[in-house]
Amino acid sequence: MGTQAPFHWLFGDQLGPHFLRPGGEVVMIESRAVFRRRRFHRAKAHLVLSAMRHRAAELGDRVRYVQAETYRDGLARAVGDAAVTVHHPTSHAALRFVRSLERVEILPPRGFLVRPDAFARWADSAGDGRLRMEDFYRRVRRDHDLLMDGDRPAGGTWNLDADNREPPPKGAAALPVPGPYRPREDAIDERVRDDLDRWERDGTVSFVGRDGPRRFPASRAEARRALRAFVRRRLPTFGPWEDAILAGDWTMSHSMLSAALNLGLLDPAECVEAAEAAYRSGDAPLNSVEGYVRQVAGWREYMWNLYWHLGPGYRESNALGHTAPLPDWFADLDAGAVRANCLATVLAQVRDHGWVHHIPRLMILGNHALQRGWDPAAVTDWFHRCFVDGYDWVMLTNVIGMSQYADGGRITTKPYASGGAYIDRMSDLCGPCAYRPGHRTGERACPYTAGYWEFVHRHRERLSHNFRTARAVKQLGRLTDLDDVLRDARHRDPDAPP
Repeated sequence: MGTQAPFHWLFGDQLGPHFLRPGGEVVMIESRAVFRRRRFHRAKAHLVLSAMRHRAAELGDRVRYVQAETYRDGLARAVGDAAVTVHHPTSHAALRFVRSLERVEILPPRGFLVRPDAFARWADSAGDGRLRMEDFYRRVRRDHDLLMDGDRPAGGTWNLDADNREPPPKGAAALPVPGPYRPREDAIDERVRDDLDRWERDGTVSFVGRDGPRRFPASRAEARRALRAFVRRRLPTFGPWEDAILAGDWTMSHSMLSAALNLGLLDPAECVEAAEAAYRSGDAPLNSVEGYVRQVAGWREYMWNLYWHLGPGYRESNALGHTAPLPDWFADLDAGAVRANCLATVLAQVRDHGWVHHIPRLMILGNHALQRGWDPAAVTDWFHRCFVDGYDWVMLTNVIGMSQYADGGRITTKPYASGGAYIDRMSDLCGPCAYRPGHRTGERACPYTAGYWEFVHRHRERLSHNFRTARAVKQLGRLTDLDDVLRDARHRDPDAPP
């Protein structure tokens, strides 16, 4: 077909200038069916629609913006049978759909540093067949000359994780750092909120969570301001407390840029280059900059490429045989129904903001789901729907592979299950809790501590053959109160509504 088709289609997560094609008219389609199929977080629905409409306003007469029931209907209304180009979509389902259309040419993917074909060549070259994120990250650093001094990593060390695991400052209600960039809502946001209200009133769409003032960028200009504010104000303190949690500070020193990146408003190259420039100028320490570069150029790229490398069948992975349904209180973000302070606090933050950083996601939300044996596909769908930065490519590998260990170790070397001691060490959430992190049984038994040992017992055969978890299985055999732990775990869920 060539790339001179008269129309170029932008999906709602392809909103930056790097997704435009020179020449041609732009098509954007707002599909109501997307919101009918899943019960999304209200703040996520608002952000996506606001970002799409802001982009359409910027493009002006160059765009045909269609509101339709489905993408197929909208495309037919926008272009008829004319030829269309579109950059590679970000999900298996969207790619299958685009490939089913006539006269649509798929252009290479944008918005990432590494293309799937390059990743496949790297994966094929892995000597023992294991795809280690650390090896991939170093390859990206070399290939893109990121934080490199010649052929050596800046500072002489590739990985500064050991410097980035500090617990939160004792007694602090919040980190002593400026808050993140906050956008101002405008008339577009007001119209989006009116539309969402109307859809809910007519019963055609249902949401979960709260839609307060928009907290994440919805335009390229806002996203660039947010990036500059992060690098200047918050990047210097990002590293040490990267894994820490404070009940009164849901953003800590995190960039809050994942939603803008995943909408295509920012390109990862500009993010990591800005961070490196801060290091080179002496405005941010290496451990903070390396930690951020690792998140964007390492983990994000790794997840995106694994999504395509592992294929659509990966979502069916369930190596641990977990099939329990998500309880209603979790699905509804009903934090008031939860007694464990850590889980109640984080669930309330998801309800109110549609976002928490990676440690609450992994070690509080995901850890709880893993211990309870919830269906990993349902957990993945929940994360997809309830997080403003959640997309299929983001959550499938992160949840199936890392959080729920449902792939049996293809991505990570061990399940991310832990007792209450880890949460107590890395947060201020255990002090006011009704449970005690050191208690396995009794009325004050921490659901994470008791749940951890029940999880190890349930999967002891598999875990005994893993060098990273075999020690826990041996410790299990030394527990004199194991029968009580298992009895309590089987007969009550301490986090269910009383």
